[in-house]
Amino acid sequence: MSWINLTALWKIVVFGLIAGAGLTAIFAGGLYSLSLGPRTVHASADGSTSESDVLVGGNVLGMVGAAIAFLIVLAAIGWGIYEVYQIGHPAVKH
Repeated sequence: MSWINLTALWKIVVFGLIAGAGLTAIFAGGLYSLSLGPRTVHASADGSTSESDVLVGGNVLGMVGAAIAFLIVLAAIGWGIYEVYQIGHPAVKH
């Protein structure tokens, strides 16, 4: 199997898992952190209750966790754009 570079193959698989599923999981964790907050219960005229979500606020720790998660995702996007730019514009050496 000399025509398959196993070292490169495992690097591609690991990077794909981190960048693909990993960043998606971090983003989902950030959204979940935003959802951690107070819930308000509304009683209706017929005696039933319904629960509604508060859009923003409530849990400061959740908002900080979401901000960190979103910053990680944004940093990864920025790094990816930088790498694509570097591939298309290699440094000229004189």
